[in-house]
Amino acid sequence: MAEEKKSIFGYKTVDFHAHAFPDKIAEKAAQNLETYYHMPLVSKGHFDTLLQKAEAANIDKLVILSTATKPEQVENVNNYLASLAEQYPERLVAFGTIHPGYANYKEELRRVKSLGLRGIKLHADFQGFDLDAKEMLPIYEEIVKLGLPILFHMGDRTYDRTSPKRLAWLLEQYPEMIAIGAHLGGVFMWDESIEYLVGKNLYFDTSSTLHELAPEKFMYIVRQHGVDKILFGTDYPLSDYELEYKRFQTLPLTEEEKEKIFYKNAYRLLGL
Repeated sequence: MAEEKKSIFGYKTVDFHAHAFPDKIAEKAAQNLETYYHMPLVSKGHFDTLLQKAEAANIDKLVILSTATKPEQVENVNNYLASLAEQYPERLVAFGTIHPGYANYKEELRRVKSLGLRGIKLHADFQGFDLDAKEMLPIYEEIVKLGLPILFHMGDRTYDRTSPKRLAWLLEQYPEMIAIGAHLGGVFMWDESIEYLVGKNLYFDTSSTLHELAPEKFMYIVRQHGVDKILFGTDYPLSDYELEYKRFQTLPLTEEEKEKIFYKNAYRLLGL
């Protein structure tokens, strides 16, 4: 058996939540994230910087994400992500996107799968829909049929478009959905995540949590939900590996729990 590639964290590591933007829009997209979430950036959002940071931290794989904020962007976003994954097949796993206003969603979702994209990323706050909106239901149905995981941005300070309660309802309608609730089920909405999502049949990622969430509450959510369903993520360019290393050092995780969070759960979910 080949020796495991250990990262800055001391384990093989998969970053399940990293944003990839084309250079021409990277700085604007990153700045929009900083402005909206009032969180300082670790870089200007360029994909090359992400790769450099991943290389320096010896990260095994990156799950790269982007969303189409307008229907006309869907195909370009999916083409861009697929091109990156093709360029770096050993390092990158890419999730495509879709938009409720995109008419030929069935055809595009099939194309997503044919391009080798491994799931779908949705950011309903930025894309302008409620997670449980009626117009999204046939789209979810098609994604479930195709067996593609959906990584949902979860949580907001101002709106409830991406509230844990909405996702909980969706999970009841589509029990076969492979769902990943970003930010431990809802950034800034962790009490609601505990009420509606913790312990349910979905994964959580750890991105954009430890800047705000006390270590004790983080550990409560992780252990109540089940460590087998927790995925490490940075939310680059809102965080990076050095920052997350310092944050994870505050957590009383066991060796087995760290192995699962940093790579074993991701490998199982993605079939790697």
